[in-house]
Amino acid sequence: MCHPERPERSAGSRRICGCLYALSYWLRSSIRVIIPHVNYSAISLLLICAVSLAGTVAPTATKRTISCKTPAISASCYWTHGRLRYGNGTPSLRLWKIGTHRILGIYSGPSAYNPAAEDPDQGDNENPQLPENVMQAFDNDRPPIGPPNPIFGDFEVCPLEPEKPHTMQASCVEAAKNIVIDR
Repeated sequence: MCHPERPERSAGSRRICGCLYALSYWLRSSIRVIIPHVNYSAISLLLICAVSLAGTVAPTATKRTISCKTPAISASCYWTHGRLRYGNGTPSLRLWKIGTHRILGIYSGPSAYNPAAEDPDQGDNENPQLPENVMQAFDNDRPPIGPPNPIFGDFEVCPLEPEKPHTMQASCVEAAKNIVIDR
């Protein structure tokens, strides 16, 4: 049984157990007012289990449905060292090529980016599909609120449009390696 005062538990688990006991007490006292003749311990135990298990669901990795590296653009793909982070604006995911002033706007791939459309950014600009190891790095180190922490690494990037001076270039990320999370 979870007891907050057991010395063999770590400080984090003692804190969680203490919170669970406080939640249990609050639930029992609240339920007694609403429903007078019920087994309050069983109800509060069920609610505590549901609350504690809700945060332990493993993230599901999804496979890419939009290919980044297509035969038409594969010759222009290259590896670069950079920082990938979420930002305010469109597109929301950006890659800074370290050592330069270049920022790449990240989309899922050529089929998701259409500059000839009336609104070219109306696509997957908020949540582009990324390689699985990049998505895991973002998901595993996500703060409770706000965007995920930036990640550094070596990225295989495929440009979706020609490079222009002083302009963010639309690109997609095909692969990544040597990922480090910036905390």
